[in-house]
Amino acid sequence: MPDISEKNFEAIIESLLLAGGPNDPETNRSLRERMTVTDGTYTSGGYNKRAPEAYDKTLCLIPKDVLDFILITQPKEWEKLKSQTPNETETHFLNRLSAEVKKHGTLHVLRNGIKSLGSKFDLAYFPPVSALNPDIQRLYQGNIFSIVRQLKYSEKNQNSLDTVLFLNGLPIFTVELKNPLTGQTVQNAIRQYRQDRDPREPLFAFRRCLAHFAVDPDLVYFTTELKGNSTRFIPFNRGDKNGAGNLKSWEGFATAYLWEQVWARESVLNLLQYFVHEFDEEDDDGKKTGERKLIFPRYHQLDSVRRLIASSLTLGAGRSFLIQHSAGSGKSNSIAWLAHQLSVLHDKDDHPIFDSVIVITDRRILDRQLRRTVMAFEQTAGIVQPITEGSKQLPRITGGRQEDHHLHFAEIPSHLRANARHPWQTLRHHH
Repeated sequence: MPDISEKNFEAIIESLLLAGGPNDPETNRSLRERMTVTDGTYTSGGYNKRAPEAYDKTLCLIPKDVLDFILITQPKEWEKLKSQTPNETETHFLNRLSAEVKKHGTLHVLRNGIKSLGSKFDLAYFPPVSALNPDIQRLYQGNIFSIVRQLKYSEKNQNSLDTVLFLNGLPIFTVELKNPLTGQTVQNAIRQYRQDRDPREPLFAFRRCLAHFAVDPDLVYFTTELKGNSTRFIPFNRGDKNGAGNLKSWEGFATAYLWEQVWARESVLNLLQYFVHEFDEEDDDGKKTGERKLIFPRYHQLDSVRRLIASSLTLGAGRSFLIQHSAGSGKSNSIAWLAHQLSVLHDKDDHPIFDSVIVITDRRILDRQLRRTVMAFEQTAGIVQPITEGSKQLPRITGGRQEDHHLHFAEIPSHLRANARHPWQTLRHHH
């Protein structure tokens, strides 16, 4: 009889994530090729296998992975810190890192790094927008992805998670896996997160992990914040023809896209660089409510943006596309994610594909949401420019130097909104 247990399902996922990496039992091949930019797909594999004992429950990280990454990519900064803390460099650094994650969250630390005693350390290197700098390419290759199965996360009990994924020693995704053939489905995984995973545990603290996944062979759900029984799980499914769920496949699991594509190394870095973001919640008047949100894209958002980016890389500028979003499906985030990535997109010759990206909205609230989302990713001050003075401001800004401003937000004037059937007609007439 075939092994249909939950652990076998878990082992299959692990084997695909380990493929081509240092712990691949079948091959000693080097890490697989990166993103295939012509079709937007990713290659799975290249993870490292780590034992549950490698995880430090107090620090909430894998110390060896953290230190290996730092020593490989930033040896000079490490020596600088070592001169300040000669007898306790590792302990000092790990405690400092854990404290920064606790204070600012994992996403902030991965994007901005940490400082300590005059030294500055990066905790991740993202894909460069061009290949002109070989040093950045080398650093990017130094990222360490790891998988831990049956991770015992608590100092209070022996509870364990089915799978946890790490980037450079920092936990990013937790996963509960269920198999309907053993009588449990994704709903049991959701119930387990809500009832058995104490959000007061350090690993489950808000912003420590970027997403928690409930998975079975047919369906995927996720959440970015555990709140006990009030935890809200969101579908992360591709759709079954014109309905919900995932299309069944005779060739494998219907949810294989999760570990074959979404959890692929380059996909994860792309998610962290361009999609996952935090913001302060605002009311309809733009006033902060005091609540912090962590946003992770739904599958249809991720898929649509990536397909348009891949098309732009292949076809260049000058094409027209239409994305149909239903109410409440996150169109403002999709627009913002797409606009930001188009603004830094380079062709195979390392030339920017677009000089300027102009986003036109017909609602002030949506315009504010879009600008807030894009500005969360802005690396250089002044790149994002709101158009608040009407049409006269647009040519004045876009006529300046390209490196100064190339992403603009404009609200359609009400008198033009009323006379235009389509946004592109408004843009043409208004321009």
